[in-house]
Amino acid sequence: MNLKTLVKSMMLTAAVSLPATAAQLEISVTNLTHGNHFTPILVAAHGADTSLFKAGEKASPELQKMAEGGAIDDLVTLVEGANGVTVKNPANGLLAPSAKTDKFSFDTGDRKYLSVVAMILPTNDAFIGLSNWKIPTEKGTYTLNLNGYDAGTEDNNELLTPESGAPGVLGIPAAPGKDAGTGGTGVVDGASNDKVHIHPGVLGDTDKSGGMSDLDSRVHRWLNPVARVVVTVK
Repeated sequence: MNLKTLVKSMMLTAAVSLPATAAQLEISVTNLTHGNHFTPILVAAHGADTSLFKAGEKASPELQKMAEGGAIDDLVTLVEGANGVTVKNPANGLLAPSAKTDKFSFDTGDRKYLSVVAMILPTNDAFIGLSNWKIPTEKGTYTLNLNGYDAGTEDNNELLTPESGAPGVLGIPAAPGKDAGTGGTGVVDGASNDKVHIHPGVLGDTDKSGGMSDLDSRVHRWLNPVARVVVTVK
């Protein structure tokens, strides 16, 4: 083999053995609501065959735990068991209304899709959601506005019930802003959609010790979007 052929062979071998391009991301999440908190946020990078949720389909048990009680551990197990990678709780606790996480780095390797979820409090089963967003290959900063989704796993009775939060236990587990009322009779809105869907928003009322809802319509109501995710591809 002459030198020219040898060099060509080495170049071809090197080209074949190069790893897939890794995505280095810098991310921040902002709470756009007036009076709602987000539970610990989960950011996940994964393949096309993995989804944290799909609009129009029933919620998985893992998503139900997150949407009703803020628990992300089972979703983490789901993602990492499918060779995905995660950033857990980048806000180091609840993300308050109008608050923004510090920018955090995320090495996604060769995983091509990004998803983000967190429960919205105080609600029955609402969550912020980004599902299977294709990570751009071109460097730059991308701004994503996220809607609030209803997991469809629990009636939205809008009653504060501290012992709730476990799957199948009706009620709102907490109002972190300490601005919810008590003594509501419960909202009956006739909703029958048991699939993941865009959340209609809470109704609330202005009666702190009665009425139909324990939520305050002046504080807890929202219009989409509810969150902003800024992703910088480096």
